[in-house]
Amino acid sequence: MTQQLTDKIALVTGAGQGIGRGIALCLAREGAHVAVNDLAQNDHAAAVVDEIRALGRQALVVSADVSQRAEVEAMVETVSAHFGRLDIAVANAGMSVRQPVIEAEWDGVLRTLEVTQFGVYHTCQFAARQMLKQPAPAVGARGKIVIIGSVHEEQPVPESAAYNMAKAAVNHLGRTLAGELAAEHINVNVINPGWINTPGERKYFTEEQLEIAGRNVPWGRIGTPEDIGQVAAFLASDAADYITGASLRVDGGYMLGLRLR
Repeated sequence: MTQQLTDKIALVTGAGQGIGRGIALCLAREGAHVAVNDLAQNDHAAAVVDEIRALGRQALVVSADVSQRAEVEAMVETVSAHFGRLDIAVANAGMSVRQPVIEAEWDGVLRTLEVTQFGVYHTCQFAARQMLKQPAPAVGARGKIVIIGSVHEEQPVPESAAYNMAKAAVNHLGRTLAGELAAEHINVNVINPGWINTPGERKYFTEEQLEIAGRNVPWGRIGTPEDIGQVAAFLASDAADYITGASLRVDGGYMLGLRLR
């Protein structure tokens, strides 16, 4: 198989599990060396690093809370110093405290926004600054930034107001940043996943409920982290050099015809 990302240097936030893990592994399978970010108080990232190294790629754990600007700045500096540059940044980390608006506790709302919206902003800003420091190639893109949004940008799911707001905001961030960086040949695109089978979904649904839900998605199943990872790998590749400012649904037709009661 032709590898699209041979020896590219990638950073994926929130990559210890779920969609972030799927993206990190897909990038590695396509030839990239990957910095795996997660919170310091868990060991998920180390396990993903082991998986990436087993594929024959270099990997590094970079612990940081993306809601903290200083930690994100230090993370990008660490990755760039370790590998010598940064070619791909995937702003994936997010969280959601689900409560109806009228009952929502402000701490949960604020934490959701700090991670899911502001964390993406910090990651994109510091990654872009690093990419602009690097020599521009004679041809092709200077860098690739991929933001993981959500179909919640369009679909305001009840009890997820802060998350819905954040995902709408990061889609606009992606479009804005793409316009600002196009002349520098830094691509910025957004992937909006639909319903994805991740550990986080098990906080709210049983295995049986997820299986039933999958049958009601037009494609016949809910998505996998690998579904998102493959699209992220494409957007990070030379094949996507002329794509910037796009918001791409990856949802198995979820938004076109979800058949739920």
